[in-house]
Amino acid sequence: MANLTNNRINTAATTAQITAVKTALQTIATNLPFLVGLTTEERIALPAINVTNKAFTEDAINAGVNNAALIPSYVSVTNMQSDLLLFSQLDEIIGVTKQLLEKLEDTQLLAGSEAYTSALTLYKLFGSASEAGVAGSDAIVTQLKQRFAGQGGPGLPAVNPN
Repeated sequence: MANLTNNRINTAATTAQITAVKTALQTIATNLPFLVGLTTEERIALPAINVTNKAFTEDAINAGVNNAALIPSYVSVTNMQSDLLLFSQLDEIIGVTKQLLEKLEDTQLLAGSEAYTSALTLYKLFGSASEAGVAGSDAIVTQLKQRFAGQGGPGLPAVNPN
C-alpha cells in the first residue's frame, strides 16, 4: 500500500541547505581546475587503467626512474609520475563521492516513491468517492486518470472513471 503507514522519509531541504551544498560543490570544482570533460568517443577510445595495468604502470615508471639514461628526451617519466599520482588522488575522492551520490540517489528514489505511491492511493480514494457519488470527485478522477491514458494493462489503478 502507500506510504501512509510506512513513511521512511518526511523532510525537505531548506533553501539554505541547497545553497550550501551547491556552494560546496562549486568549491570542489574550483579546487580542481584541471578537471576535464571527455566525449563518449574519447571515453571508449582511451585505454583504462585497472589493478593489473596499474601495477605495470608503476613498474614501468620505477624502471624509467632507475634507468633514466635509457629514456629518450621526449618521454617524461616525471609527467608519468604526476599522472599516476593524480589518478590515485582522484580515486580516493571518487570513492567518497560515489558513496555520497549513492545516498543522494537512494534518498531521491525513496522520496519520489513515497510521493508517487501516496498519489496512487489518493487516486484510488477519489475513484471510490466518485463511485459513491461524492460531488466534485468526478472532475478530479477525470484529471488524474489522464496520467494512465493509453497504458491499459494491469498497471492501471482500479478506478471507475465515470
